[in-house]
Amino acid sequence: SEILPNLVGALIVVATLEMAHAILLESALSFLGVGVQPPIPSWGLMIAEGKPYMFFSPWVIAIPGVALMVLVLGINLVGDGLRDLILPDGRN
Repeated sequence: SEILPNLVGALIVVATLEMAHAILLESALSFLGVGVQPPIPSWGLMIAEGKPYMFFSPWVIAIPGVALMVLVLGINLVGDGLRDLILPDGRN
């Protein structure tokens, strides 16, 4: 009864950090070629397929990279906001 209320904020933050970590891991594996294969869309695969065009049309790799960055940042901010919403008494 005393441990669980103190863990809620930390669990929310850890869960969202792990979700962002899983997304980055999948993208990195797809970029290296050991993740999902070409019929399945992946931001890491899109970045890897855009490598030959990096100097001529950099937006081919910039758009998936920025989208991946915005998603991970958004997930982290949502987790932080949920923690502040559920536990408004301050950061512990």
